[in-house]
Amino acid sequence: MLSREQIIDAAIGLLDSGGEGALTVRALSERLATGSGAIYYHVGNRDQLLDTATETVITSALETESSQAVATPEEEIRRVALALFDAIAEHHQWLATRLTLQIVRNPAGPVTVEIFERIGRQVGALGVPRASWFDATSTLVHYILGAVSQNARMDGDTSGIQPDMDREEFFDATSTAWQELDPENYPFMHAIVGQTKQHDDRDQFLTGIAIVLAGLTHLR
Repeated sequence: MLSREQIIDAAIGLLDSGGEGALTVRALSERLATGSGAIYYHVGNRDQLLDTATETVITSALETESSQAVATPEEEIRRVALALFDAIAEHHQWLATRLTLQIVRNPAGPVTVEIFERIGRQVGALGVPRASWFDATSTLVHYILGAVSQNARMDGDTSGIQPDMDREEFFDATSTAWQELDPENYPFMHAIVGQTKQHDDRDQFLTGIAIVLAGLTHLR
């Protein structure tokens, strides 16, 4: 008998393989060898299915992360951030966009509430004054979502750059273009050319988290 979980798993498979465009009721019906009525009965319409798929992936990522022992608030924030980073990297075809939409459109939804609660508790534990909790937590969440979304688009969607250009080729081309700039007018760009080609996205992401956390100490 077809279950809700089977439908969601199949939907995530379609999304991972071809992005949002690949997820249609017809494609899902064919994959599950069922009629569209069964899909609508279990998960509702396509938008509801996309929301449910997003909730399923994010909830699973955060549950896996929370099973580990945590020593400090900073470490917990980094682990939550990396759980989101890794989930979006794994589902780069679609998850970044859907996660952002959920947070914007459904501030009372389980995804938004869970992310803000998990990070917000640690902001309080860092000693940030209560009056600054919302601004501080929002800043962290905005950085996390912005950074992981940019990384996901680099991995999964290079349209607008070159359709057949992968990440390494993109940064090689970028470095070459920056090297051709006038060094007198653009000394900083010349100074970071080597770093651009060699940087690790995950390490860069964690550096950003560290910068934000260091800034929060001034709110104490």
